[in-house]
Formats: sequence, C-alpha cells, structure tokens
Amino acid sequence: MKILKIEDGCGHFWKATLGEWSKIDEIDKEGLLSLLDLFLDGDVQMDTPDENNLLNEVHKIIYTHIFQKLSSLSESKSSFKDDSERLYYEEINKYTSA
Repeated sequence: MKILKIEDGCGHFWKATLGEWSKIDEIDKEGLLSLLDLFLDGDVQMDTPDENNLLNEVHKIIYTHIFQKLSSLSESKSSFKDDSERLYYEEINKYTSA
C-alpha cells in the first residue's frame, strides 16, 4: 500500500480515516500517527523525493522530513514494534483476556 506519493509537483499522504489522498501541507497529528500505524502494520510504499519532482517548496520540506523519518524507522522497525509490544504487554493481556 502506498502512503506517500508525489503527483504534479506536490506531495500527498494517504488519509486512512477518509480513504483518500491529501496534500502533505495539510497533515496534522492524527495524519502523522495514521501514517506511522500504517507503516508499522504492513508493507508500505513511498515515492522518493528528489530535486525535480517536488516543485512546491513547502511540500518539499514536509514530505522530505516525513520520508526520512519513516525510512530511518524502517531500519529498526521490528525492534520498535517489539519494544512497544513489550511495554504494553500487561495492559494488552489484561483487556484481551477479560
């Protein structure tokens, strides 16, 4: 599933709650958390930013930062997920076994 794309010189992110694409400069906290959840839960795709494909300067800055953060997280994706699950293990078991 693609979560970040570049189209017509602008960056876009997948807004899972609405099931549609939104411009990257409209992203908010919920949008970032949704991207992170999608990224951690499955195999996702992201268009790579470069000098020529993002023409809007604001989109270039925001898109590039999000792309870099998610890309660096992919290197430690499994350990991040394991650490998160271990941290909340007792709470998850408490509510799932009730």
